[in-house]
Amino acid sequence: MVALAVLAAAGAALRLGPKPPLESHATFSTAVYARDGELLRLTLARDDQYRLWVPLPQIAPKLRGAVVLYEDRRFFWHPGVDPGALARSALTTYGGSRRRGGSTITMQLARRLYGLDSRTVPGKLRQIAAAIWLELRYSKRDILEAHLNLAPFGGNVEGVGAASLVYFHKRAARLTTPEALTLAVIPQNPRRRTALFGDGPAPELLGARGRLWRRWVMEHPADRRAAADMMLGFRLAAPANLPFRAPHVAEALLRTVSAPTHEISSTIDIRLQTTLERMIRQYVDATRDVGIRNAAAILVDGPTMEVEALVGSADYFDDAIDGQVNGVFAKRSPGSTLKPFIYALGLDQGLLHPLTILRDLPTAFGPFSPENFDGRFVGPISAEDALIRSRNVPAVGIAARLAQPSLYEFLRSAGVAGMATERHYGLALALGGGDLTMEELARLYAILANRGRLQPLRYTRDAPPAGDGPRMLSEEAAFVTVDMLKKNPRPDTGLPSAPPVAWKTGTSWGFRDAWSVGVIGRHVLAVWIGNFDGSGNPAFIGVKAAAPLFFQIVDSLREQGLDRGAPVRGAPAGLTRVEVCASSGDLPNEHCRERRETWFIPGKSPIRVSTLHRPVLIDTRTGRVACEASAFTRSQVFEFWPSDMLRLFQEAGMPRREPPAASPCDRPGAAADEDAPRITSPLRGAVYTLRISRPAAVDLRATCSGCAGRLFWFVNRGLLGQTSSGESLTWSPPAAGRYTLRVVDAAGRSDAREVSVEFVP
Repeated sequence: MVALAVLAAAGAALRLGPKPPLESHATFSTAVYARDGELLRLTLARDDQYRLWVPLPQIAPKLRGAVVLYEDRRFFWHPGVDPGALARSALTTYGGSRRRGGSTITMQLARRLYGLDSRTVPGKLRQIAAAIWLELRYSKRDILEAHLNLAPFGGNVEGVGAASLVYFHKRAARLTTPEALTLAVIPQNPRRRTALFGDGPAPELLGARGRLWRRWVMEHPADRRAAADMMLGFRLAAPANLPFRAPHVAEALLRTVSAPTHEISSTIDIRLQTTLERMIRQYVDATRDVGIRNAAAILVDGPTMEVEALVGSADYFDDAIDGQVNGVFAKRSPGSTLKPFIYALGLDQGLLHPLTILRDLPTAFGPFSPENFDGRFVGPISAEDALIRSRNVPAVGIAARLAQPSLYEFLRSAGVAGMATERHYGLALALGGGDLTMEELARLYAILANRGRLQPLRYTRDAPPAGDGPRMLSEEAAFVTVDMLKKNPRPDTGLPSAPPVAWKTGTSWGFRDAWSVGVIGRHVLAVWIGNFDGSGNPAFIGVKAAAPLFFQIVDSLREQGLDRGAPVRGAPAGLTRVEVCASSGDLPNEHCRERRETWFIPGKSPIRVSTLHRPVLIDTRTGRVACEASAFTRSQVFEFWPSDMLRLFQEAGMPRREPPAASPCDRPGAAADEDAPRITSPLRGAVYTLRISRPAAVDLRATCSGCAGRLFWFVNRGLLGQTSSGESLTWSPPAAGRYTLRVVDAAGRSDAREVSVEFVP
């Protein structure tokens, strides 16, 4: 009894003691799947074998049962060795009959794990000992699981996980009865049973499967209903036919796996992925004559932040375009695609509402003098139109006034990586002066789609679900920005898209990158056109090169019913609609005739009564301003535009009726304050960095409406010169330091600015 107790204790210690998992004896492939379970990529293990570890519960029960029935019927009862089977094998082998194996499943596993040669008597004895050792340490389930995952299935295919994917393009859990029986018989003679025979399987495979089928239905009579399926012809697919889909996504996922894993369940929707790939391929083929050879795109589901499609290049296999480069992760100049965030921040910081009138005029922002893409200036323009028409000067003007956060601080907080200092970019950042990836750009636009919250992109199904990320914009600002972008007309029809699409284009300096990014229903779509070597092309203009592809994808998604529509959301409770004067963007006074409604954020949006339209008492006999009403006077309403605006209207062929000059009888008041000169260059608090080796002048410019005569410029109380309204005066600072600049009109009204000057070599 004591001896039995000692043996039992030793056996328990072996079974329960620490031991390496059977999985550790080999290296394995990784399978990358689409959202619906369709295989995208199966990698090779480190020893160039297709070998995929699949846990026992994820292997079809019929395959497990068929392997035990065919290989080792008494597997669950013997201690690793079946003496009867060994005896029969010895009699047939050494009696001169056909060679017959007597190895149990455990013995076969021992031979593979320890590299044993069982063709000799000593080798067979070592195999028997190793099998008993395995049985003492591991459970039957562990041994069966390892056998199914390591058994040979022909060529460089091992294990049922890889075999089911290679031969039937499905997971081991989804095998049918005929498929399970087919795989069960292959390991006994993998070379002959996986050999091609005409258009069908080898006779050796068919014969073995037929014998197993007869034994199977004796054990499982209910499966006789699969007899018709067993009679159907079939063909084993070859490893060369394994799927190689969404290659850029698959490679990105395989690179980011931090620990060994056998399966990666991606968020890729294979229908959306196929659509993007097809549309990009067709578009590039149709536009090669203008030098378009490459494109990339990403499609993100806004509410879940799942990346549902990603195309890193127009053709992964085209070395001429470096097709294996993933353009979605490449740093590129975004052009004007960041402008929506300038306006969104402006909405939050109380600088504007959609119909706030901005100035599109020649303007110097310190040493930076931006120009519009078309080289023209349109004068007064609403914020909404300035965003839709992608005017540079108004965008830079708003960006210059942003604070806490500035555009730079916003981008840093939103996770844009690798940025230099804010001073390095200056205001050029508003026009694409920095670099970011398409992935980062899509994540930024998802902030707008998700009502102002930042959330990480999800590439795998097991990634943490999108929650309430940090708030980057108010819900109201995000909603209004999207609403403004929805009015952007399509490039093909000249009308806003229906259903609406909130979209924006961008073109980088040197025509190196053309972008189109937007919110489509519940999706965020970003499209890029360019060359990976950074070479430019005049055809790479966002609205002409990227926008057509963008809308071809949009239309294709909608035609196939793949866009799934936008979440039903109303305007945030904090928004209201107000009536403003269309010409000034301010609350209308009694003299404003043309009025429009716009979104308004109470407590944030700028609010004042318009003074653009003012009544003037005119003497009908002289046409001059009258000081008092009489029988010879009448009141006329004039638009009091600044002089630089009037000049721009004149140049554009749209002259405005100018108000009369100021009269001696004018009394000081609110209107007088509006008429005072206003410095437009330099900006308040500007810092000019000038080179000693290349002296530069600073432009001084001021405007006013109803100015009295000439404008006089003073620097630190010393007279510098005089100009007319809207004209510029150049000033060369004599030394570094702080200066006070003042402009005064003939009526004594003035404006002042402080500017800092520093010199560098």
